[in-house]
Amino acid sequence: MSSADTHCPYCALQCAMTVTHEGSTTVAGRDFPTNRGGLCAKGWTSAELLASPHRLRMPLMRRSDGTLAETTWNDALDAVAAAFRDTKATHGPDANAIFGGGGLTNEKAYQLGKFARVALGTSRIDYNGRFCMSSAAAAANQAFGMDRGLPFPVTDLDDAETILLLGSNVAATMPPFLAHLAGARAAGGLIVVDPRRSATARLTEDGAGTHLQAAPGTDLPLLLGLTHIALAEGLADRAYIEVRTSGFDAVRRSVAQWWPERTASTTGVPVAQLRATARRLAAGRSYVLTGRGVEQHVDGTATATAAINLALVLGLVGREGSGYGTLTGQGNGQGGREHGQKADQLPGYRSIRDPEARRHVAGVWGVDPDTLPDAGIPATALLAELGGPVKTLLVAGSNVVVSAPDVEAVRANLTALDTLIVLDFFLSETAELADIVLPVLQWAEEEGTMTSLEGRVIRRRQALPGPDGARSELWIMSEIARRLGAASTWSTDPAEVFDELARASEGGVADYSGLSHALLDTGVEAYWPYRSESTPRPFTERFAHADGRARLVPVSATPPAPTDRGGELTLVTGRYLQQYQSGTQTRRVAELNGARPEARLEIHPATASRLGIRENALVAVSNERGTVRARATVTTDIRHDTVFLPFHYAGDECANRLTEAIVDPTSAMPEFKRTRVRVAPDAAAPGAPTTTGAVTTDARAAAPHVVERPGVLMAGHSDHRPQEEMHV
Repeated sequence: MSSADTHCPYCALQCAMTVTHEGSTTVAGRDFPTNRGGLCAKGWTSAELLASPHRLRMPLMRRSDGTLAETTWNDALDAVAAAFRDTKATHGPDANAIFGGGGLTNEKAYQLGKFARVALGTSRIDYNGRFCMSSAAAAANQAFGMDRGLPFPVTDLDDAETILLLGSNVAATMPPFLAHLAGARAAGGLIVVDPRRSATARLTEDGAGTHLQAAPGTDLPLLLGLTHIALAEGLADRAYIEVRTSGFDAVRRSVAQWWPERTASTTGVPVAQLRATARRLAAGRSYVLTGRGVEQHVDGTATATAAINLALVLGLVGREGSGYGTLTGQGNGQGGREHGQKADQLPGYRSIRDPEARRHVAGVWGVDPDTLPDAGIPATALLAELGGPVKTLLVAGSNVVVSAPDVEAVRANLTALDTLIVLDFFLSETAELADIVLPVLQWAEEEGTMTSLEGRVIRRRQALPGPDGARSELWIMSEIARRLGAASTWSTDPAEVFDELARASEGGVADYSGLSHALLDTGVEAYWPYRSESTPRPFTERFAHADGRARLVPVSATPPAPTDRGGELTLVTGRYLQQYQSGTQTRRVAELNGARPEARLEIHPATASRLGIRENALVAVSNERGTVRARATVTTDIRHDTVFLPFHYAGDECANRLTEAIVDPTSAMPEFKRTRVRVAPDAAAPGAPTTTGAVTTDARAAAPHVVERPGVLMAGHSDHRPQEEMHV
């Protein structure tokens, strides 16, 4: 029997668990500050992934007849190296590209960034964290000089009297987090901003708080209006503003036009609720928390900045019992963006255009700083280059055919590549299109570290060996680098790679230089920056700017165009409790997929009646980019001008067929949460949608209306059993 204390493979809460392997593999919740022994439905069923019949166990290469067939590692890696080598020789280094993922360990994220810049010499690297954390990161860096999701331990929330939660349905995305909202709920102070009456919004009922059901895309005016009220009613902490911030006068002027009545008419939130919210936040022991719902917009950075401004004006940030934070989504969304996957960053959250940063990191890597490429381009722009300037792409830990905006354009670009290489443990929808698929290890089969939403660095430990034929990404990168004759060293030992990461990060904002696997194995609390000691609350005495002050940054809002214009509705996307991200993992777990086997369109009864849509009817949701087919859920939990789709599903049910590849000008975050659509009964399909989210035996059946390479192999279909709801 083998057993290991590790952490859940899913979200950034990184719930602690013990994995035991004795013939079969089981998980048990482990006491830890974030989850206190609890796990959500995804955590409890996570062991099923390890023995899944869908696991990739040998490399696959596309044959001349268009099918994928098993091959040897030597042949697969030789082909990868040849593709990179030939592409660079013919088209230049930036014709090779890397697309990473926020679920990779710190070691793998670090090595992937090094691999791109040293082994390939390309600037073309970015990752799927661009789709979820980039706006919050840009706003935090601007305001505080540091991007750490929660600049305080999550347990600090336990004693809060008021928590303003914007754009996050934590009841579905990270259920164990709800325990940390109990104090605010008991005090009647949980305030949830959401156009839906989500499971989290329902927690405000029966006197536990307030649901502000703002119109989609009006979070920025809402926050500007709350700041206006705080200033007009004398709720601002003037002493704090004077001592700890700069830029106040400009922000004061910028919110002057957002008086309560104008804010109410724009957002749909009554004036009385606006005033009560501002007063409650100013009363003490208050936190402002943001999530993707307010950040995945073309004005996402401005919205996150407005949330920070509100918290600073009220004197909440860096004080005991209060604060501001953003809820990181992916398991290593925090660490994944600190050490080199982002287009413009080197390890330690350093700018790749900073000469001193280049000199330091190049010294650790043993290369000339002048050989390092310049900054690249962010994810959406990178995906647009595929098949054009970019000829060869390696994807590690991401499923862009489901998760990227305007996925049909992305799919077409992927098929136009000379070579697509995908590293995954399942044959995802992106892997189905690949020329070479390399099977990798899963969470319980590897050693490494992750960085949670608190900025806490934790150990991921191996509980069992991986299947024969699967390999670590560290080994894969080492083998390709050797074949390319790359400079530097390419260790396959996660502890050694972490030690190199620590040296490369030394002196950076995200400094891990005092950490090692050995130290983390002692159970030490390790919040970065960690040079010689932990920093759980980095803003207690000063912010990370040179003068120690936070920056109040004025932002402006343009009221959105009226909804339901000419029959159009506003589509918002989000998650289900039992599914995760693009569904590559959860759609292969019988209990989870049995509970949520298909996408459902939420629509208000009045809107449904006007459009002739009944409960469970098949509907077509469309715009100029595509059509999604789903069954209707008619509910008063959503505004009459808004509809909702989950983004976990593929094929006809893929919500990102509809989203547009327009981005925030500062963060390059795509606009996922405000899409114009038309909804109508689905006359084209009297039966079921063309595909459910379940894994099918035929890749063409999973996406019948798109261009794809023929003859793709697909793993077998699993049975679906009903799942009882699991509680923390």
